[in-house]
Amino acid sequence: MTRNSNQIGKLVAAVLTVACFFIVNLPTPGMTRPVGQSTAGPVEIVLPSGVTGGEIQKTLNSLPASGGEVFLPPGIFLVRQPLVLRRNNQTLRGSGAKTVLRLADNANCPVIIMGESVNSPTNSLKHLCVCDLVIDGNRANQSRELWKLSGEGSEIRNNGITVQAVTDSTVRNVVSAHNRSGGLVTTLCVRRLTVQNFESFDNEFDGLACYLTEDSTFSGLYLHDNPGAGISLDLAFNHNVISNATLNANDLGIFMRSSHENEFYGISIHDSKNHGIFMAQTENYVNGIALPAPTTECSQNSFTNLIAVDCGGAAFRVNNVSCTHNVIIAPRFDGNRSGNLSLAAPDLLTVR
Repeated sequence: MTRNSNQIGKLVAAVLTVACFFIVNLPTPGMTRPVGQSTAGPVEIVLPSGVTGGEIQKTLNSLPASGGEVFLPPGIFLVRQPLVLRRNNQTLRGSGAKTVLRLADNANCPVIIMGESVNSPTNSLKHLCVCDLVIDGNRANQSRELWKLSGEGSEIRNNGITVQAVTDSTVRNVVSAHNRSGGLVTTLCVRRLTVQNFESFDNEFDGLACYLTEDSTFSGLYLHDNPGAGISLDLAFNHNVISNATLNANDLGIFMRSSHENEFYGISIHDSKNHGIFMAQTENYVNGIALPAPTTECSQNSFTNLIAVDCGGAAFRVNNVSCTHNVIIAPRFDGNRSGNLSLAAPDLLTVR
């Protein structure tokens, strides 16, 4: 599924604008300079073309305790181990669409980790930023979803970007595709994350997946052609805002469980293989019997200017009677194979 000609034109213009800005303003390779106006502040280290992923990581590790920025010029950078932003105030910045981080064959790891690269981080990091680059997860040449088979890292999946235990941080102007797990995954107590202008496609599962994430904003999303969901919100996703998102030709547009008090604005879902939105409660199996897990329903979420058209299921499916007090405002539903609303019981949704 592709965008119409106007959408393609806007996307090309945006990419060219970003690329031209950085090409005109490329700093000198190998130089170190202060970021911003303060000569005493964090530094920017400009890497030359042709460096390895290992050299990028060494440069990140060399940034001072006060933080800084590692700048990548145009080029394809081969990654064999995840690039980890592991201290406060670190930025990894590319030059736009021509800066590509490509996972090496059989690397079987995430491309970028924002946060500590352990199963259960003990520190919450802040003011991390990944921006202005493309991630190619090379999933056809990876053999597994989990990074390590045992020990630390064995619970981290091979996403384009894994964000864990991070606050007040940013992902901006990033394309993440062909990853062995998800395009961008947030988890383990993420707070006040800002994601802007993010595209993700052809991942093994979801374009964007969020767990244990609160008070964050996601805008300018283009999530398409993922075998899982465009957006998967599956555990304690609360008090967040998602706006201006186009979700095309995914299995599901949005999958939701255990999500409360979120606001959705201007979500456009087209050609999902199944439902546009699937809302449910988590179930635990006890002696082979599926029982609803307490507090894992979806409640008090609002959807304003929601579009769901030409989906293989319903525009909006509410699968459990526990999912209440959700509101749809000014929707447009058309051509969905199983109709507009599919509810486990009447009046589970308020439509205005």
